[in-house]
Amino acid sequence: MYEYDWSTIPAALPILWEGMKITLQVTLTAIVVGIVWGTLLAVARISNSGPLAWLAAGYVNLFRSVPLVMVILWFYLIVPQLLRAVFGTALQDIRLASAITAFCLFEAAYYSEIVRAGIQSVSRGQISAALALGFSYGQAMRLIILPQALRNMVPLLLTQAIILFQDTSLVYVIGLADFFGASYKVGDRDGRLVELLLFAGLIYFVLCFAASMLVRIMQRKTA
Repeated sequence: MYEYDWSTIPAALPILWEGMKITLQVTLTAIVVGIVWGTLLAVARISNSGPLAWLAAGYVNLFRSVPLVMVILWFYLIVPQLLRAVFGTALQDIRLASAITAFCLFEAAYYSEIVRAGIQSVSRGQISAALALGFSYGQAMRLIILPQALRNMVPLLLTQAIILFQDTSLVYVIGLADFFGASYKVGDRDGRLVELLLFAGLIYFVLCFAASMLVRIMQRKTA
């Protein structure tokens, strides 16, 4: 019968914290870039410009139709070549750069749909009124529609952020030592893989459950 030994976890905490910092870096960067790029995609998709709307829809449908792990592998193969072609060199940590690029572009497709739904939840009469008052389309979106839509979008944006945080564990396929990857490597090294993975799962659960409770509280306030 397997005998659990948790004594290796305290000594592994510094390494696990370094992995958590990578996980948070990927997560936070992807959230910021994903929301900004996703907002631009959403605005383009509902615009009156046919080609622009078609390109935005194609982008969203492409990334929403491909498994994330495949996107991570794609960019791990593409980013080094792109950097060499553009700058004549490569970043020191190409795994981190490619993972961040993949998550930013992938998450933008999902954030785009959230933002588009939020914009469409605002009465179309408001943008018509703004245009009648002399606002440009961009000003109406930035100053009137998006601030109102944001209130409706916040719970969904946070929920997607939780999913993103969980999905960062997939960077193990390119050997990046995020929190999950660091836990696996330390556990494999010390012969305590079960304990380290159970501990990592507990940390993911605590953080995601706390964030989920925050989302529920915000949903009650905005209801």
